[in-house]
Amino acid sequence: MNDFLPTNPGGAHSISEVARAAGVSSRTLRHYDHIGLLHPSWTADNGYRFYTRHELVRLQRILLMRQLGLKLETIGEIIDEHQDEISALQTHITELRNQRAALDAQINALRHTIQSLKSGESMNVDQAFDGFNEQYKDEVVARWSQESYVKSDQWWRGQSKGQQAAQLQLVKDLNEKWIQAGRSGIDPSGDQAQQIAAEHVAWLNSIPGTPGHEGDEAQLRQYVLGLAEMYVADERFAKNYEDQAPFVKASLERFMQK
Repeated sequence: MNDFLPTNPGGAHSISEVARAAGVSSRTLRHYDHIGLLHPSWTADNGYRFYTRHELVRLQRILLMRQLGLKLETIGEIIDEHQDEISALQTHITELRNQRAALDAQINALRHTIQSLKSGESMNVDQAFDGFNEQYKDEVVARWSQESYVKSDQWWRGQSKGQQAAQLQLVKDLNEKWIQAGRSGIDPSGDQAQQIAAEHVAWLNSIPGTPGHEGDEAQLRQYVLGLAEMYVADERFAKNYEDQAPFVKASLERFMQK
């Protein structure tokens, strides 16, 4: 993404100018307009779209979140929930700095591996994978807060290897329960599905830093329903449940109605 903020803050830019500067196609910008994600400031009689500073800032935020792998629907929700442009851009700067720090950590980890290979010394497993274990960090920060990520990350890093293994096994077993239950054709509202949903929510509640851990029922409901949607919309989550993500979503939605 190029630096495409206008030198003239009050100026308007055609769709072709914006597309070229931002490194996207005009077709992409028209699609964003069609789905309500980014409307032009105005459209001329000849059909040409024009964008002013407000739309350019919104596009900048869209492209930043696209780089994080977020879906367009999710991006629209996040932007609409955080209207303060300056605050939002400052948050993006923090996120980019965190990404840079993670990349630096990965580089150092690879250097450690190279040194170990050259010297024949054993590898420090924590150092070897420093910076590689943050696949959902950006989503956590974007959807909730940097504080939420820090708390959950500190909790995870504070666990012993045995405790971490136990947590991973718990999640694996829970995912397998969902898969088997969904394939058996049971009702998402039935007792068996609702018992698994209760276990799932209890697991979410147990993780420090998550909205569910704070004890706020309204926040918990929003958190669980948001995750349920992501389990279907985001393939990284959906693959955990193989072909049963819609069943998981329906079961959790029913559970949160109680």
